Amino acid sequence: MAERPFNILFLCSGNTARSILAESLINHWGRGRFRGFSAGSHPKGKVNPIALELLTHMKLPTEGLRSKDWNEFAAPGAPSLDFVFTVCDKAAAEVCPVWPGQPMTAHWGVADPAAVEGSDKEKWLAFRDAFRVLENRIKIFVSLPIATLDRLKLKQRLDEIGHTS
Repeated sequence: MAERPFNILFLCSGNTARSILAESLINHWGRGRFRGFSAGSHPKGKVNPIALELLTHMKLPTEGLRSKDWNEFAAPGAPSLDFVFTVCDKAAAEVCPVWPGQPMTAHWGVADPAAVEGSDKEKWLAFRDAFRVLENRIKIFVSLPIATLDRLKLKQRLDEIGHTS
């Protein structure tokens, strides 16, 4: 019998851009071994349209992506989480809910592309930069030999990934 995929939750404050990109990326690069989710501490309720356009342009999944509250994942009946990664500094500094099952956590901060002001080109470049950083980190993460690493070594590797650009 096959084991269930690892469930990964990406957190950000608004859940409109970075965490959404990460959710799609892990679902793509995880190839069924990982299942991604995203949420926010103060979700805006709407995904940034540039994030969706970029994912579509990159031929990555967008179905089901929505801005949602992180409390959905601390509630009874929520998916059992194996990993929780914050992708913005604001969410990393907030008091998170208690996640059932004590998932591994790490901070993978990425500059907020939705905060960029300027031309459409500058905004798109910011989203592309965030996408590239998240994609690099996720590719490293999915290549880890998770089953062979003890908890301390795995935590160390997760923290190291958070410093990769």
